[in-house]
Amino acid sequence: MDTDLAMNLLAARTTMTQNSAQMAVFKKAHDMEADLLNSLMQTALEMAPPPPGQGTKVDKTA
Repeated sequence: MDTDLAMNLLAARTTMTQNSAQMAVFKKAHDMEADLLNSLMQTALEMAPPPPGQGTKVDKTA
């Protein structure tokens, strides 16, 4: 009876450890993807030309 309890506790601990590792890997991958996306968006916003009417010249004829 004690062996069954010990085996069940060991199995539960193993499952918790595996789930914790999976969550850590998932979180790290998500953070890396978010950082990449933010970097790409920042680059795209800096490199994009301004829309018409929002350039560097002032149009005084309007």
